[in-house]
Amino acid sequence: MLGYYIIAGLIFLVSMFVSNKLKSKFKKYSKVHLQNGMSGKEIAEKMLRDNGITDVKVTSTPGMLSDHYNPSKKTVNLSEGVYSQRNAAAAAVAAHECGHAVQHAKAYSWLQMRSKLVPVVSVASKLSQWAIFGGLILMTMVGVGVGQTVLLIGIIMYGMGTLFSFITLPVEYDASNRALAWLETENMLTAAEHDAAEDSLKWAARTYVVAAIGSLATLLYFLSIFMGRD
Repeated sequence: MLGYYIIAGLIFLVSMFVSNKLKSKFKKYSKVHLQNGMSGKEIAEKMLRDNGITDVKVTSTPGMLSDHYNPSKKTVNLSEGVYSQRNAAAAAVAAHECGHAVQHAKAYSWLQMRSKLVPVVSVASKLSQWAIFGGLILMTMVGVGVGQTVLLIGIIMYGMGTLFSFITLPVEYDASNRALAWLETENMLTAAEHDAAEDSLKWAARTYVVAAIGSLATLLYFLSIFMGRD
């Protein structure tokens, strides 16, 4: 299991680096105040209106970088800072989350696929680690046959989570592209503000890239164990 801990450690270090970089970028661009004087809430509401979306509500949610779009409740949930602040970072996040609302309204295929996987992945992700480690223990204590079957079940469940993380990538990048295109087309930001918003969203997207690559690396490691025991 040394290989697993090495992979987990590397993923953790890279994730921490990207997460800290993201926080520093948002802190930096939170000081770039918008010349239009609009808050994140106002920007979100305008983007929704401009895209003909009238059934989505913009709300405030506790926490930092806790922003998300809820397709079932049709709410764009902005963290307290983004909701009320009037800076480039807030504009980027607000527009990005509205990008998801636009995807939903336009039946964006990748978002639909991800939404369908959510119930299955939520269960599989909770059970996969138990099945994998249970399989490895059984292979050592009981026998290869039973343990290998349990291990394979765990790998399949873990693979579903990995698939979900890769499907998330085009969803997130497309939402950012929609946000940046709208901000530019509607002349919402100055050139410097737009560059700051774009940089913020790039680092936010990289957190999903790291998660997907880390999940794939872990999946391949468990597969190598399974194939080695076959």
